[in-house]
Amino acid sequence: MTDIVSPQKRSQMMSGIRGKNTKPELQIRRALHARGFRYRLHKRNLPGKPDLTLQKYNAIIFVHGCFWHLHNCHLFKWPSTRPEFWKKKISGNKIKDEENIASLKKSGWRILIIWECALKGKERLDFDSVIGKIDNWLRSSQKFLEIKGNSNE
Repeated sequence: MTDIVSPQKRSQMMSGIRGKNTKPELQIRRALHARGFRYRLHKRNLPGKPDLTLQKYNAIIFVHGCFWHLHNCHLFKWPSTRPEFWKKKISGNKIKDEENIASLKKSGWRILIIWECALKGKERLDFDSVIGKIDNWLRSSQKFLEIKGNSNE
């Protein structure tokens, strides 16, 4: 199947996709800050440059886009154009995520992954309940948590 836009236009569109400071990430940051949580952003010295690092809680939060991180949900769909490229790219992202998480766990960090489908789309959760789950997790001793959309829980 051919793309409906020119290669130049597709390139322009793809280059506009942000890797950090995404809308879901900003939503989470604002809500946590309002609850009194303080954090560092995108710490370069940690594997995967976590979206949020909460040193006080020995916790790291990743806000993952379902497409870029190969999440098995309604928001993920393999692109029909250049399938070999996309399979390699997205599968590589998934492998790198797993390596980063393993390294962070080995270093003693607690890890939370918030999937995009928990915040948008037809399977999204109530935002206040997402923030409540994050708040509860941060105050607990639980080592790992994933927050996903309704169809994935």
